[in-house]
Amino acid sequence: MSTTAPFSSLTSHKIQASHYDRLAAVYVRQSTPQQMLRHQESTRLQYGLVERALALGWAKPQVLVIDEDLGKSADTMAGRSGFQRLVAEVSLAHVGIILGLEMSRLARSNRDWHHLLEVCALFGTLIGDLDGVYDPTDYNDRLLLGLKGAMSEAELHVLKQRMSAGKRAKAERGELGMQVPMGYLRRPSGDVVKDPDEQAQAVIALIFEQFERVGTIHGVLRYLVQHQIRMPQRVRFGPSKGELVWRRPNRVTLSNLLHHPIYAGAYVYGRRPTDVKRKQPGRPSTGRLVAKPEDCQVLLHDRLPAYISWEQFERHQRQLEANTQAGLGVIRYGPSLLSGLVVCGRCGMRMASTYNNNGAGLRYQCAREMVNYGGVMCQSLAGFPLDAWLSELVLQALEPAALEVSLEVAADVESQRQRLYQQWAKRLERAAYEVDRAARQYDAVEPENRLVARTLERQWEEALAAEEQLKADYRRFVAEQPATLTAAERDAIRCLASDLPALWQAETTTAADRQAIIRQLVERVVVTVQGESEQVALHVHWVGGHRTEMQRRRPVARLDQLSYYPDLLARAAALHHEGLSRGAIAERLNAEGWRPAKRRETFTADMVRSLLVRQGLSASKARPRSVAREADEWTLPELAYTLEMPLPTLYSWLRKGYLKARRDAVSMQWLIWADTGEVKRLRALRQGPRVWKRPGAKKSEQD
Repeated sequence: MSTTAPFSSLTSHKIQASHYDRLAAVYVRQSTPQQMLRHQESTRLQYGLVERALALGWAKPQVLVIDEDLGKSADTMAGRSGFQRLVAEVSLAHVGIILGLEMSRLARSNRDWHHLLEVCALFGTLIGDLDGVYDPTDYNDRLLLGLKGAMSEAELHVLKQRMSAGKRAKAERGELGMQVPMGYLRRPSGDVVKDPDEQAQAVIALIFEQFERVGTIHGVLRYLVQHQIRMPQRVRFGPSKGELVWRRPNRVTLSNLLHHPIYAGAYVYGRRPTDVKRKQPGRPSTGRLVAKPEDCQVLLHDRLPAYISWEQFERHQRQLEANTQAGLGVIRYGPSLLSGLVVCGRCGMRMASTYNNNGAGLRYQCAREMVNYGGVMCQSLAGFPLDAWLSELVLQALEPAALEVSLEVAADVESQRQRLYQQWAKRLERAAYEVDRAARQYDAVEPENRLVARTLERQWEEALAAEEQLKADYRRFVAEQPATLTAAERDAIRCLASDLPALWQAETTTAADRQAIIRQLVERVVVTVQGESEQVALHVHWVGGHRTEMQRRRPVARLDQLSYYPDLLARAAALHHEGLSRGAIAERLNAEGWRPAKRRETFTADMVRSLLVRQGLSASKARPRSVAREADEWTLPELAYTLEMPLPTLYSWLRKGYLKARRDAVSMQWLIWADTGEVKRLRALRQGPRVWKRPGAKKSEQD
């Protein structure tokens, strides 16, 4: 059947001589590689357009075939190098006519289609398909081409909608086949079953058990790496398709495994939708999201074999959500026991844990107003006293369950050891099987066929070496493991559990362990500091809804921060008027229950003197002996005050030899000589830039 008639009958007045001076471009495209294999007739028809170009009068060397877009969709120009090349050739006035099987071959997007029409109209390029030849500069032809482009785009939408509806209907019956994750296998019949390999099943079950224990993905990862446990993967492509391989565990794989609802026996469809707003050209993000199970298009419970229950899966999802920044966050390894749990009672924001003095100091502070809006700090308090108060409450809450905890600890230790021994037994069994298989393959080959025999012999030797290495690792593991718990050890565990404070403060109990225990019991701690005083109001919200309210005293830096500071001054003055000495006043204040600032528990005579000095009832301190000075001599405090610099810095200058000084033999005070010129020099030295010297630099280099 010939298709040249439509072209020959409609081209007499549209194809001009100028068109024959340029190329005839034949554009060939198929949407997917599957169409190239299953619909080869369409590809042949498109390549057959070369004959149509010859029939229209173009010479064979002038026919340009553009087929780089085979297997690519036409819904966008991105990624279609052939279409981009076609537009470039038209823009250079190299093309006289574009031939395509139909308009949908060129573009299924109105944006790309009309862009091509504009370029063709500008450079006088014709467009031809099986229905005829069109001139984009002609109004009627352009109108017809626009309608064909709109129909092509609508056709793509209808096809996608029809296919999506079919997939959705099949998924609602639970019959739509999808790739299954590790630990599962799809039979040729389409049924999904657990991986028949027992070791693969045991590893998947172990991962969920460990997450139940430690509560973090990183904790599970460290456990697997520590015990050299690898993860099972079925090869999906290539000559080894379907074979089981063992790969190193990694965080991404563990995260995907713990978030997938298939392990709870649920069939889901639409778990990875595409957010069109996030899918922008030129961005690496594809717009693919991971939907929660309840947000998936299809969620069918109890349709597949499960490793865990649905209740356990939901509990894991809540824990994973709490580990994110939106929740409490993961357990930190700093000294803070309440990281993520402390809430500011003034503004309701979560208070941050900050460390100073190389981690020796801990503070909980609410600085959102200061950081975000340049305001003042909301409130701040020392962290270790707050941790101690909460630890005391937690120990009181755990005391009734001490015996039950001891029994569970002993049973848990035994079960952990048994699971590790089972993992090692399966690994040794697999290694022995690999050796036996390599030996059988070597024995089955003909001795004369040395080309194959040498390869099989090398594989046998590698399997034997791997087995020996695994046995050595197993012996090392057994040697490192403690013996089975004896009756004495069980009694020791019970005694230790009965003394929870000792167990809590033990060196083997880490801050992370204490954090994990507190998070199981405490939901949040609302802290409100009354002004800048030592009074702190605590509202402890326990898991389950119970609340505990209490008042505590925190250490403060200054006496005037104490809430009872005016009463303390009045009481000290009254005792002074009674004629008591400073030591007697201190004893009376301690007996009456007055407490100083910071972490001191009792008043001393020096503290009492400070209270009296503030009220003008005593001299600040004994006057020092008079020192015989020479002209222009200063004491260290006097010169530091004059230069407006810290006293320790001035003393360091003295030790480095920057100052002219002598030491008084009677008072043992340093006297620095500094006239007006010397004071100016020291001020300039103070205000000048610092010169940092490299450690170990030679003097010549420093100079």
